[in-house]
Amino acid sequence: MKILFVCLGNICRSPLAEAIFKHKLQNKNLAQSFSADSCGTANYHVGGTPDPRTIRNARKNGVGINHLGRQLSPNDFENFDLILAMDGSNLQNILRLPGAYLQAHKIKLMRDYDPDGRGDVPDPYYGTEPDFQAVFEILDRSVDQLVTSLVKQKSNET
Repeated sequence: MKILFVCLGNICRSPLAEAIFKHKLQNKNLAQSFSADSCGTANYHVGGTPDPRTIRNARKNGVGINHLGRQLSPNDFENFDLILAMDGSNLQNILRLPGAYLQAHKIKLMRDYDPDGRGDVPDPYYGTEPDFQAVFEILDRSVDQLVTSLVKQKSNET
């Protein structure tokens, strides 16, 4: 199963979600069962590395990030089984792409998996270090639930 995490510029939230997801898969010996990528709905940072504050925050929390920014493509609808937007604005941007309506069943909000409640993953770009940590905590618990859900779904398929 292939998961795609999506935010606006692909330098803060979505690469962090991807890194946390991969880290958790590795720790649970599930890396062969699932794969992940991340991208942005905008083309602001294509080819660039994640925001230094995101990298620093991830490392502080024991998670490494290895990603270069890219923009969401209509091909992603065919290539991924689940597409997770970080907020409602990006969800709407995703749904506006050609072909999205045919794949709407696989497009969700990241915080649909948050045990503390639904909503947007706030963009920390204009914030401070505590804002990046708050985003890490939201993504960490949401990814926990995502992994649990995916493992359960996979076991039901076999």
